[in-house]
Amino acid sequence: MADKKDRQLIVPQGGMIRDFVLRLKLIGRLMGDKRVNFFLKLLPLASVAYLFWPLDVVPAIALPVIGVLDDAAILWIGSTLFVELCPPEVVREHMQALRSNLDEVNDVIDADSTDVND
Repeated sequence: MADKKDRQLIVPQGGMIRDFVLRLKLIGRLMGDKRVNFFLKLLPLASVAYLFWPLDVVPAIALPVIGVLDDAAILWIGSTLFVELCPPEVVREHMQALRSNLDEVNDVIDADSTDVND
């Protein structure tokens, strides 16, 4: 039960595209981290492989909209499960590093400019 207190959902901090890119960067960093279990790393790989697998749970030909939605659902579930099952301290460390990079980019410097004639 104490482990559940350490787990926190990733709260969106910006627009949808920014959160999507942040999630992709987080997954990439977790895939390269040696502290994450090898078998756990198979989860996002398997969900991406499902897109290219010739057999489909719901064929897009029979039900065009639902056929595409099940592919998106598999990707979403695979990425969410992967991040949630990774060690919380590792996820927290990578999220802090990614957010600190974003904070540095958003800094605005207010200054006066002068022209220098040589």
